[in-house]
Amino acid sequence: MDGKLAVIGLGSVGSMALWQASRLTDSVVGFEAHSPGHARSAAGGDTRLFRMLYRGRPDYYPILQRSRELWAELEAETGQDILTRCGGLSIGTVDGPYIPSLLETTRINGADHQILSREGMAERYPQHNLRPDDVAVFDPHGGALRTDRAVNAAVAAAQANGATVLTNTPITGIQETDDGVVVTSGDTSWTFERVIVASGGWSQRLMPGYLKAHTETRRIFLSWFVARDAAQFTPEKFPIFIRISGDRSMYGAPTVDGVTVKATLDGRGKPTPAADSVPRDLTEAEIAETTETVTEFFPGLFPSIVRSDAFPDLYTSDAQPLLGFLDGSSRIYSATGFSGAGFKMASGYGEIAAGEALGKRSFDGLEFVRPQRFKKI
Repeated sequence: MDGKLAVIGLGSVGSMALWQASRLTDSVVGFEAHSPGHARSAAGGDTRLFRMLYRGRPDYYPILQRSRELWAELEAETGQDILTRCGGLSIGTVDGPYIPSLLETTRINGADHQILSREGMAERYPQHNLRPDDVAVFDPHGGALRTDRAVNAAVAAAQANGATVLTNTPITGIQETDDGVVVTSGDTSWTFERVIVASGGWSQRLMPGYLKAHTETRRIFLSWFVARDAAQFTPEKFPIFIRISGDRSMYGAPTVDGVTVKATLDGRGKPTPAADSVPRDLTEAEIAETTETVTEFFPGLFPSIVRSDAFPDLYTSDAQPLLGFLDGSSRIYSATGFSGAGFKMASGYGEIAAGEALGKRSFDGLEFVRPQRFKKI
């Protein structure tokens, strides 16, 4: 054996799984095809939103709670500022599909929140131009995660704990045997007791057929704008936001460079043939819709995109992650398919993956993310 555990892919969740595994064993190896936090990974783009308020499954709330604790632990362990705690806003039509659903999930979870009227928003957060029937819900625990910093901090913490990291080592195959799992990169191979596959948009080539049939790599694009007065868009004055108002939707974060503000269309991920060939430039239609939306939503931003980029991520057919062993007897653990919504819970997902893959701990109530659910379809 070359180790108890291999983690394939050191991006959003893989880096966190490596960090958590290094707390449990000194026999873990991380494989990265490029370098941790490289510019083409799903973690690219400076920031991701952290929010405790969301619509959908209440089952995510305990993972969010634990993730918030773990982000603080990673900061304390590495001395890095990773989560900018600026609060968060969810904005939408008062009786539309977004706000009532979000409030119902919040009611079930009991999450802290404050409802802000259109008038209250105008007084407190005048950067937003709301429609007459819009309201907002404030999340006091929301914030902006510094993605590149988080990934590199987690990998460095794992190495400090004794983990081995092999960069520029793309994995070309994994094969279970009677004794373990053989991991191959070109002409070189290693054998481990267990393996976590956390390679995001590159995970499909390492998957069994039943999972390939229910996953696809999609392209996610991001855009940034220059503020007319950057002082109005600092974390102290401008929380992260997600807004779904009628026919328009957008999310974003405060300035982290003192000049530009991230404001990006929400839910526009489109299938792409391969993670290595994602078109980086925005289409004319994407530019037009983004610019039109910013023009309406944010009078304080110059309505011209000054920076944009695009990244791959792996989506599942039900938009829920693939987190767990491939089947009851498998030694291969999947930690991928986060469908564009994984980073805020990456630290929590990493703890779950490491604990379960090493056989140190099991987590209940996660049937909806287990890969075996697709064997029934």
